[in-house]
Amino acid sequence: MYFVYILYAESFDRYYVGHCEDVEIRLARHNNKAVPSTKPYVPWKLVYTEIFAERNLASNREKEIKKKKSRHYIEYLIKEGGGTGRHVPI
Repeated sequence: MYFVYILYAESFDRYYVGHCEDVEIRLARHNNKAVPSTKPYVPWKLVYTEIFAERNLASNREKEIKKKKSRHYIEYLIKEGGGTGRHVPI
């Protein structure tokens, strides 16, 4: 299984969207400053996930979310589950 995830850095009011195979390990990497693009904004909190059977589907969904370039859309996904039916409650 693969996941699209959204992280939130409360102290910086910043979101990050990514995809991975193991959300817990990936979150730990972000919070241990092992990911250059998120390093300055720790700590991160996992606020949203979607689950996929194949990596390419997760990657495509991540790109779809990022392509919208919309904080409003990200907050909608977090609040409403996005209506995709793939949201995994946290």
